[in-house]
Amino acid sequence: MSSSVPVGALVGWMLVLTFKHVIADFVLQTSWMALGKDQKTGWALPLLAHCLVHLAVAMALILAIAPRFWFVALIDFAIHITIDRAKGFCASTFDVTLEHPWFWTLIGVDQALHHLTGFGLSIFMAAN
Repeated sequence: MSSSVPVGALVGWMLVLTFKHVIADFVLQTSWMALGKDQKTGWALPLLAHCLVHLAVAMALILAIAPRFWFVALIDFAIHITIDRAKGFCASTFDVTLEHPWFWTLIGVDQALHHLTGFGLSIFMAAN
């Protein structure tokens, strides 16, 4: 990988992956997914469904723009499911609900990690 990254390509991929994240995390995520993936039990199917939405949207966008990076959608899926499971584990273990003082911190860390993932994947795609 090059030590320099074309800024235009980096910004472009960041916009694409941010768009993907907004659509998959907020527009297409149902309450069943959002609430279910953070439960003590029964979290696996809602989490998988949510992350498969991310995979589908990422794959569609990447295939439309640069099909050679199809595997990046799989990497994004693997990282997304790991981050969301970690958040769900914390939420269920420490009973973090909307009223809990850690609620917004947990949401903020989750979103920051997703955006850092997008940044890292964007650097990779822009540099290659």
